[in-house]
Amino acid sequence: MVVLNKIYTRTGDAGETALGNGARVGKHSQRVTAYGTVDELNATIGLARLHANGSMEAAFARIQNDLFDLGADLCRPEMERDAEAEYTPLRIVPAQVDRLEREIDEMNAKLQPLRSFILPGGSALAAHLHLCRTVARRAERETVALTAIEGVNESAVKYLNRLSDWFFVAGRIANNNGADDILWVPGANR
Repeated sequence: MVVLNKIYTRTGDAGETALGNGARVGKHSQRVTAYGTVDELNATIGLARLHANGSMEAAFARIQNDLFDLGADLCRPEMERDAEAEYTPLRIVPAQVDRLEREIDEMNAKLQPLRSFILPGGSALAAHLHLCRTVARRAERETVALTAIEGVNESAVKYLNRLSDWFFVAGRIANNNGADDILWVPGANR
């Protein structure tokens, strides 16, 4: 269990932060950028949840919890040393990726195939979901950039890749099952 009885510690005042294994790194490090972007994504989902209810709101709750798991995964380097850790580090697992794929397939089965790219917008929920999608893509890019310099859990990258797709399809669901999608008209304003 996490206990936070003091919010500020002053330990980051010099531009460093502690990772999950206790190592201190610069706040500008790629690892911190990756999990910081995941945190930003979680905050954008919080905004989308203001417009959701029922199964969509429940899905957001699951995804937000998964994103805390993902942040814990990304803040803990040296996966090859997990067995030596004082406690078992939390990692994204393939089942979490599989769940997103199932949910995407279930939502997509309700939709007509796209015949054009769509513009972000429509309902308030759809607009927020498109914002979530773009932040998820950025979190994925930052995490992939981290893989170029350090080891990263393969399932973490897959989760972010599927999650942006999840938000895209959920945005169409939020637009009256795609009926209210705003279609791109190439060259319309020339």
